[in-house]
Amino acid sequence: MATATMRCSIQWQVRCFLFFLSVIDPCLGDVRYSFPEEMKHGSVIGSLTRDLGLDVRTLSARRARLDFQGSRRCCEINVSTGDLVVAERIDRDKLCGHMTSCALNFDFFLENPLELHRITVDIQDINDNAPSFPSNIIKLEISESAVKGAHFPIEDAHDADIGLNSVQSYALESNEYFRLAVHTSAERGKYGELILERELDREKEQEVSLILTAVDGGDPQRSGTAVIQVTVLDVNDNIPIFAETVYKASVAESTAIGSTVVTISATDEDEGVFGEVTYEFRHISEKAAELFSIDHKTGEVTVTGPIDFEDTSLFEFRIQAKDGAGQTAYCKLIIQITDLNDNAPVIYIKSLNTPIPENSKPGTEVAIINLQDRDSEVNGKVSCSIQQFLPFKLMPSIKNYYSLVTMSELDREQESEYNITVTATDGGFPPLSTNQTIHLTISDINDNPPVFDRQSYTAYVTENNSAGSSICSVSATDSDWQQNGSVSYNLLTGEVNGIPVSSIVSINRDSGVIHAVRSFDYEQFRDFKIQVVAKDNGSPQLSSNVTVSVFITDQNDNSPQILYPAQSGNSFMTEMVPKAAQAGSLVSKVIAVDADSGQNAWLSYQIVKSTDPGLFTIGVHSGEIRTQRDVSQSDIMKQNLIVLVKDNGQRSHSSTCTVNFVISDDYSDYTSEMKDHAARSENMSNTTAYLVIALAVVTFLFLVFITLILVVKVCRRGKPGLLFDGAVAIPSTHFPPNYAEVEGSGTLRHSYIYDTFLTTGSRTSDFKFVSSYDSTMPRDSTLKKEQKNETEIETEEKKNEGSSCAVGIHSKY
Repeated sequence: MATATMRCSIQWQVRCFLFFLSVIDPCLGDVRYSFPEEMKHGSVIGSLTRDLGLDVRTLSARRARLDFQGSRRCCEINVSTGDLVVAERIDRDKLCGHMTSCALNFDFFLENPLELHRITVDIQDINDNAPSFPSNIIKLEISESAVKGAHFPIEDAHDADIGLNSVQSYALESNEYFRLAVHTSAERGKYGELILERELDREKEQEVSLILTAVDGGDPQRSGTAVIQVTVLDVNDNIPIFAETVYKASVAESTAIGSTVVTISATDEDEGVFGEVTYEFRHISEKAAELFSIDHKTGEVTVTGPIDFEDTSLFEFRIQAKDGAGQTAYCKLIIQITDLNDNAPVIYIKSLNTPIPENSKPGTEVAIINLQDRDSEVNGKVSCSIQQFLPFKLMPSIKNYYSLVTMSELDREQESEYNITVTATDGGFPPLSTNQTIHLTISDINDNPPVFDRQSYTAYVTENNSAGSSICSVSATDSDWQQNGSVSYNLLTGEVNGIPVSSIVSINRDSGVIHAVRSFDYEQFRDFKIQVVAKDNGSPQLSSNVTVSVFITDQNDNSPQILYPAQSGNSFMTEMVPKAAQAGSLVSKVIAVDADSGQNAWLSYQIVKSTDPGLFTIGVHSGEIRTQRDVSQSDIMKQNLIVLVKDNGQRSHSSTCTVNFVISDDYSDYTSEMKDHAARSENMSNTTAYLVIALAVVTFLFLVFITLILVVKVCRRGKPGLLFDGAVAIPSTHFPPNYAEVEGSGTLRHSYIYDTFLTTGSRTSDFKFVSSYDSTMPRDSTLKKEQKNETEIETEEKKNEGSSCAVGIHSKY
């Protein structure tokens, strides 16, 4: 026992050493770890970054993860430390049963660039289960005729652990009849037999009880016990014998429930009840017990549940044959499950980079695809494809992984998204396939400058336009998306005739509408060109330019300007016409220009007034003044013409000039005539001066009189008892019916009479404008009459002084 204990201790140390040991295959890049079962959550299994030579700082950026491909997720990676840790408690006995090797395989997956490592973890068994017998009481029936040395098989103890942790030995309580023999076989492992040491005598002892102990080899050592009850019978000479010690059967995973797998047969040469054999499963797992059953009498094994090769491909358990006297025998049954192509491939999208920039280079990885098929061999071989005529292709990567990469350059403006259908097909018959669609969007980059809808723009604006009025609008589009396609407009700096462009026009940044900053004058400049730049909001910013030509159209806003004859101040130019001039003779010419253009500058001439209308005529378009008839001796020497020059605009403008002619052959006659003209002009000027002075005096007297009236009103406001309260109006018949008009200037045509009413005792006074007397004084009348009428008016006013005062004032306006 001491040697066995030492051996177990050494084995346990070896298993603990394997927990910290990792083996790296440099060719395949695979890592293998070993760790014991039942470890706590978060326990470290190994360092992936150290064993694979990775930088722990890049794990998050490379989206490091473990892919278990549908199997139980027992481990996880700590991205902050790079350690492989336990995700949940693992029970090896449930996970792998009695399989010698319990290994879990999964993939360690990294992106940018794609990197895949196959990770294998071996789950080591620990001695966490004690041996146990199928029943706490083992019943044996032995004939009293059994001879010394006879062998009697007993049921084995079961231990869920494997290897040294499983059943290693049996011990039997000391007794006088039996001893225990322990045997080892490939099929049964450790099992025990009772060997009869002393013949039984039913008459002395009908039943013998023995305690059987099963011990495992773990550390600490565990054990289990059962009571063997031996019943002594009269006679049972034979035990059941199987036709085969190991039965093998093959069952397809699609086998229907109720189908027969195999029939187990055992015979017993005894007769009667002692030769009747019954069958039972022994050492069968829970899962196998759900799928198979055995007929206790016939030994026929049938299917009782759905069989799936992908769940379990092999079942192994023991069958017990027992005769009527309790004698037992055992055999092994191995059932192999054959695979059918009943599983379609499964497509896993392990990584998807969407959206992908449109400027991605050919060969850029878009997605990582993993194909899985639970079937085996040919049925599990999967091929992958996508539809044609797409700028993508599938590249085989590691094992069942494919990379979806770009095959050519992308253009979001032509195709902004793709629906890529991935088809996976296995190699079974008939083949099964699966489709999965990958929706991929293309992200925009600023690779398109704004484009104007025209090569150049032309605008027409009428001069004298209002400041701020719109001239025209430009429009540019950008096929990029969002801010890359948002267009703004600006004016390029420059000058037009020395004036900055910004002082002439402006542009709306968003709409592209060009506005006039000032009013244009066609006579200053008739056209100009500006450069408009359209920019997007991308990075880097792209732009385009366009030329806008602005033409200013003329408006008839200038009157004709007369160059000849010159009209300056009081000086007059006089043309001499010979007295012998005949009809049609050219005597002068009016020269005029118009700053406008086109029809607005087409001038026409006409005589609007002349001293002798029949003497001269003027060319309508030439402005040439000619005689209509021969000059005669009776014609007045001085002839005056007023010539009207008019343009041809929609709203025509005109100018006039005076042309003076002297019909004479001698310059002296012209000089004397000019002196007489100057004298008359001087007399007329003196007369006008006198009239202006007279008007000023009359106005002054009127204002003085009004002031006196207001003063009288203020003075009499304090004497209400002495005066009447009311207004008395002097009838208009008290005034002369006619007033004289001063001739000369012709500007004062009417006389107005103003009636002022001041009422005694009244707090208010009335100032009344009565109807005017419009009259013209006869030329033979004198100012005396007017003065007399004024005297009479004053006398009349004095008579009415006690009641009211009415004053009539006339003023010539």
